[in-house]
Amino acid sequence: MCNDIKVEKGRFALATKTKNWEKLTSHRGERWGQAFKKHYWLYLMLIPGLAYFIIFCYKPMGGILMAFEDFKAKLGFFKSPWIGFENFERFFNYKFFWRLLRNTIWLNITNLCWSMPLTLIFALLVNELRNGPFRKIVTTVSYMPHFVSTVIVVSIFFQFLTPNGVINTVIESMGGTKVGFLTDPKWFRTVYNTIGIWQETGWSAVIYIAALTGIDQSLYEAAHIDGAGKLRQCWYVSLPGIASTISVMLIMSLGSILASGTDRILLLYTERTYETADVIGTYVYRIGLLDNDYGYSTAVNLFQSVIGIIMITISNSISKRLSETSLF
Repeated sequence: MCNDIKVEKGRFALATKTKNWEKLTSHRGERWGQAFKKHYWLYLMLIPGLAYFIIFCYKPMGGILMAFEDFKAKLGFFKSPWIGFENFERFFNYKFFWRLLRNTIWLNITNLCWSMPLTLIFALLVNELRNGPFRKIVTTVSYMPHFVSTVIVVSIFFQFLTPNGVINTVIESMGGTKVGFLTDPKWFRTVYNTIGIWQETGWSAVIYIAALTGIDQSLYEAAHIDGAGKLRQCWYVSLPGIASTISVMLIMSLGSILASGTDRILLLYTERTYETADVIGTYVYRIGLLDNDYGYSTAVNLFQSVIGIIMITISNSISKRLSETSLF
């Protein structure tokens, strides 16, 4: 008798849960339907973005198979001989492997150490501008280099840095000797980072400027009443207000620690500067596009991507523990 009562209670509870779940799902379906009807144009705007990622990001991921094959274009993906991890072993045993890795990491670290603080300082300075028209002019001018082709930007710097360029002419007129900015390996990182900072600082500051505009202005007024000057307001109000944005941007930058600006390097480097200029990206270009070794170049690129994912995961977990800010 007791067992029958328990069974009936269990069935009743199960039926109640099932009905509640059906109601919940139906309500959710209705809400989604109403939301789609009300804001359908917003959902339609997602289509180009989703199409971009599906076509250009996810679909080509099938090409990862080439990293484990002795890929031959005539045979295709499925008929090329499977060689396992031989391409990776070949890359790790490459005599200049450590030079490639060192140059790639060092270029990105120096670029991060210079560009991120300068971008943040520029955003703080723009945030302090109170003249609306002048602020628009400053931001517009700072964005413009980002939209200029890298080829044009490098060509402009070439005109300044060649032995007979403007900078060497000024140095020579002051009694100094000409400097091989484009041929001396010691100067390559400086030239590379200078071009990157000039071209991307204004554009990279957009996110910080947007975050700064979201800070409650009453906090600045309270700090001003307490006697805080502009520097103290930046330190105690502005920076804490965008701390989460800084954390996210830092995580994303660390994720691309092995992804150097290959196009800029290809335009700048020569055989004389290989010692400091040759990175993983340029190596992939040479073996993939010039030597047509697609399987090997895919393996090198896959290694680069895996390291990037690992760096994002580690930096994200550290940020989550320290500041409770994370990407996922």
